[in-house]
Amino acid sequence: MSDLERAARDAVEAADNSEMVRQIAAILAAQQLVNQQAPVAQQATQPFDAKKWLVIGGVVVSVGLVASLFAVAIAIGAVCATASLLILRGLWNDFQKGK
Repeated sequence: MSDLERAARDAVEAADNSEMVRQIAAILAAQQLVNQQAPVAQQATQPFDAKKWLVIGGVVVSVGLVASLFAVAIAIGAVCATASLLILRGLWNDFQKGK
């Protein structure tokens, strides 16, 4: 490879590198511009809303009461079903024995 060919290749590489450097500089400049224009967003604090929390509490208490009443109804039904089955079993045993 002659000196002239090597020099031409180096010139092409230098041109490619300078183009890449220009693109990087443009990207950095754009980022700095965006950072300067966008102020830091501060979180807005909302005042305490007692009405909202009273409604939430009322709903939770209401759902809890309904759930507890449902559980009591299930328990009463289970006791009644068990008592009925025990009475029927006793009657069936008496019927089978002929009493």
